[in-house]
Amino acid sequence: MSQKFSVSEIASSAYVHIPFCRRRCFYCDFPVSVVGDRLRGETSGTISQYVEVLCQEIAITPPLGQPLKTIFFGGGTPSLLSIEQLQRIVTELEKRFGIASGAEISMEIDPATFDLAHIAGYRNVGVNRVSLGVQAFQEELLQRAGRSHSVEDIFAAVELIHQVEIPEFSLDLISGLPHQSLDQWQDSLTKAIGLVPTHISIYDLTIEPGTAFGRYYKPGDTPMPTDEATVKMYQMGQQVLTSSGYEHYEISNYAQPGHQCRHNRVYWENRPYYGFGMGAASYVQGKRFTRPRKTKEYYQWVQAGGVIDCDLTPPKEVLLETLMLGLRLAEGLSLVALAQAFGEEKVEEICKCLRSYFEKGWVEVADGRLRLIDPQGFLFSNVVLAHLFDKLG
Repeated sequence: MSQKFSVSEIASSAYVHIPFCRRRCFYCDFPVSVVGDRLRGETSGTISQYVEVLCQEIAITPPLGQPLKTIFFGGGTPSLLSIEQLQRIVTELEKRFGIASGAEISMEIDPATFDLAHIAGYRNVGVNRVSLGVQAFQEELLQRAGRSHSVEDIFAAVELIHQVEIPEFSLDLISGLPHQSLDQWQDSLTKAIGLVPTHISIYDLTIEPGTAFGRYYKPGDTPMPTDEATVKMYQMGQQVLTSSGYEHYEISNYAQPGHQCRHNRVYWENRPYYGFGMGAASYVQGKRFTRPRKTKEYYQWVQAGGVIDCDLTPPKEVLLETLMLGLRLAEGLSLVALAQAFGEEKVEEICKCLRSYFEKGWVEVADGRLRLIDPQGFLFSNVVLAHLFDKLG
């Protein structure tokens, strides 16, 4: 699949942010609202009000004339929605934009936040891909990360997913957690594979300012794993998953053949997409815009008409974003498409900037595509991208 890099391309994907969680995980800096262990969509007036405002935003957003091919419900914890609330949002999206036949409709879900009736209801609404937030298979690591579920809850959740036969099942893990050992990481990988998901995402922990982990730890300090240990975790993940039949198609993502996430590819290929909800980002008609991250401000913004007041993304930023996102994919970037979008001279400049990384064996041009070499190029992607930004910015 080759990238078009066209700011005029019509958006056919939508991200919908559901900001509610039972508690805030210690590593999380997303715009979320904590509702506790007792409330969910059926019993929370806060969630009901949010769904109303969210649907108002969808209703006032100008459609660009192409049905949605992917929809992604992220969070937060979208599995705290009632079936009726999810149906209301999907109905509003379909009424406003249309939903293409065979569209991928993804939903992030957490163990212990849904039962059989809920997951069956989500499936009936149209959800055909779920992403289960597992993070680890050790009770002590789950507790240290502030997760609200147990290991037992993970296996119970997967059983429900299999019962309702959701065709696409992704599983999320985090490497580099405090106190996490290589043996624990290998155990998590083994257990994850044993659950036979069609897709696995592995995220290396980043300590963000303002989070609980940001207050407790500093990168490189005990009990955080050393840089050497996190590199070994990345390499272990790559080796274990690829040897088990998963394609390493993006820096943090692995899929069985034919099961890549279609929605996330929209981001990595720098294609346009709608965003809805508190703190959600969108990229439409060449404008990249993030909605207010706090509930009150988001509600006020919607009531004022949901005006996207920002400039077109400058061509230089489009180029840098294209490189930053596209090089995350194992297939990399088409040199022909880059030249068509940004000019032959710019492509030559990019390749010249990367000469030392070609020599290191981190970057290559193969089959007319510029790409990072797995695993070393992926491991040092931040170094490569920082150099490009410095030279091209």
